[in-house]
Amino acid sequence: MSELVCIAFKDSSTADRVLNELRAMETEYVLDLEDAVIVVRDMDGKVHLKQCVDVFGGATKHGVALGVLWGGLMGLLFMNPLAGLLGSLAGGAGAGAITNAANEYGLLSDYGIPDQFIKDMGSTIKQGTSAIFLLIRGVDEDKVLSRISRYEGTILKTSLSKEQEDKLRTALTHQRDQKTAAR
Repeated sequence: MSELVCIAFKDSSTADRVLNELRAMETEYVLDLEDAVIVVRDMDGKVHLKQCVDVFGGATKHGVALGVLWGGLMGLLFMNPLAGLLGSLAGGAGAGAITNAANEYGLLSDYGIPDQFIKDMGSTIKQGTSAIFLLIRGVDEDKVLSRISRYEGTILKTSLSKEQEDKLRTALTHQRDQKTAAR
């Protein structure tokens, strides 16, 4: 089962830096993200969402590649491979346009973390700040916590156990405690 983690940061760019760090950990197989969304609340109070995970998992590229293959084969069968190729490309482009339009107008079902939940939580953060919303499938807890401890954040919401949430809170306040001790 995936775990939800929502963390707010004191400026508008920290969530992006944290996501970059998490993506690096994904390539090292330390973390498996199902969904990630960055929220930035601008100085006017408007909430902006940045979807960070490909919800179709590369299905569009895969579909176009299959379309080109089958279009080329059909074109060869009818002695006109160029027409088959062009037809498959046009069909793939049309399907992509329809998918994008349906996505933009909310006609496709929401995947991962519901957008309305993210918008509602995003409206609770201060103006000029950011937050990251994560749906995590798998994690090497110790490695992730040690690497994100340099980012100061506040937990907005999690589905973690009390023990796991306490470890995360400690890691996110570690940097703040070090700054206070240095003064």
